[in-house]
Amino acid sequence: MSGKWRAIVLTGASGGIGRELAIAFAAPGVTMLLVGRDRARLDGAALAARERGAKVETAVLDVTDAEALAGRLAAFDAAHAVDLVVANAGVSAGRAPGGAIEPPGTMRRLVEINLMGAVNTVEPLIPAMVARGAGRIALVSSLAGLRPLPDMPAYSATKAALRAWGTSLRGALAPRGVGVSVISPGFVTTPMAQRHRGPKPFEMDAARAARIISRGLERGRPLITFPLPLAAMVWLGNRLPPVLSDLAIRAFGAEILPEGDEGDDGGRDGL
Repeated sequence: MSGKWRAIVLTGASGGIGRELAIAFAAPGVTMLLVGRDRARLDGAALAARERGAKVETAVLDVTDAEALAGRLAAFDAAHAVDLVVANAGVSAGRAPGGAIEPPGTMRRLVEINLMGAVNTVEPLIPAMVARGAGRIALVSSLAGLRPLPDMPAYSATKAALRAWGTSLRGALAPRGVGVSVISPGFVTTPMAQRHRGPKPFEMDAARAARIISRGLERGRPLITFPLPLAAMVWLGNRLPPVLSDLAIRAFGAEILPEGDEGDDGGRDGL
């Protein structure tokens, strides 16, 4: 239960980690704006949060629609000064079944969704947070942003870019009273993860991941990286010579099913 945040914006709230974060943050006195693409699932997440006492508004928006998203965020912030924004919406891609590499255009598409979608979520709120001298920005990256996966080049690159952007923002905004957290989960059981066909060591359910994230944000941690055993493996692997590191990462080889094969709206909402 959130004891610190009173006005929260959360994208990718329709399912996966996003839905569980909405529930974890929900409490009496908390007002949330939940953003997602699937109306039915977004309404379900909103209902679950309301049952815990939160006031919830929803917006069926695509994070790539910068103008529409900025307008909705400005209206919400004007009514409820946002003190936490979590840019969680994202989508995966990678080597297709049969060994085909990522098709042309995949990198551009994931940059628009994973990277620019987060920018579209965060940038409209920064001036108001700076003016108030308070607030926290959370960017959901991935352990794949720390050690890029050869079977998921576009996904890994966009998550690495998010981590770099968040690190820069942290230094830029800290003197102005605004905190920044970069969240780097490992494998989490979500609809999107169902498309990942390969080893998923230390996989955890979305509710547990949401608890780890919410606790880390409450404590103001700049980096929220989990699970620790997998994070340690990544840390050690990055210190190997490139040839050995590349050999070791082959153990995580995977194929990514096309979007829609996991039975939801394409897996964009939540990581």
